[in-house]
Amino acid sequence: MKRLSILAFAVILAASCNFNIPVEEIVSALAEDSPEGLLELPAVNSGDVVITHSGYALCYNPSTKIPNWVAYELTAKEASGTLERGERSFSMDPKYKKTQAMREDYSNSGWSRGHMAPAADFRWDSDAMDETFYLTNICPQNSTLNGKDWNYLEGRVRSWAGKYGRVWVVTGPIVGTNKYGTIGEHNVVVPDSFYKVVLASKDGAYKAIGFVMDNDAKRYYLDKCAMTVNEVEKLTGLDFFPNLDDKIEEQVESQKKFSDWGIKTK
Repeated sequence: MKRLSILAFAVILAASCNFNIPVEEIVSALAEDSPEGLLELPAVNSGDVVITHSGYALCYNPSTKIPNWVAYELTAKEASGTLERGERSFSMDPKYKKTQAMREDYSNSGWSRGHMAPAADFRWDSDAMDETFYLTNICPQNSTLNGKDWNYLEGRVRSWAGKYGRVWVVTGPIVGTNKYGTIGEHNVVVPDSFYKVVLASKDGAYKAIGFVMDNDAKRYYLDKCAMTVNEVEKLTGLDFFPNLDDKIEEQVESQKKFSDWGIKTK
């Protein structure tokens, strides 16, 4: 990630390669590396394959061939970037040397290549945007969801970055019962649904909210698919925003205040 030092990156790489570095040392090195404590980073478990790029980090799942989570900080300046997406193409992640999904796995599958870290959040730097097209950042996603309600949510995240100055974002798939099976020669798992959790801070007060949308073409209004972060944690088995003070974490993760996010009920 753009705020990650060489030391912190080395710690993540060693952990991902199973060099027996304690999880506590991983978290400590990452937290000390940033004034904000890298609040976007979920709890890292032993054996997790964590990959870092210019603007985001991800936890890649070698079994499902999709990420468990993708995390990044988005500032107001970054959210207002003006670079065009252009003709960028999807490609394999050069930082992961083992078997991963390929473009051909998605061809004629009936599923779109859904960005977890969206390209539009990285219009502040061409290389950073290029890296969002690595297939480690991609999941099979319903094309209607990808182009409509999920895309709308991504746009709202950028508006929240503008409102609060920065937001910390974690997003990814929920495999669930794997009712859609797999695609391609490499058996890329098609998720049942997708989650996104967002953390913001204003005047020293933190607030957070989560969202879950099923991987289909139904309509998903934000007030209907919004959840507390705690509820998303139960669905995913992940621990979000562990670098917050425990008391603050529990308070913000147990609430969803639509007024904080400008969400209207329908």
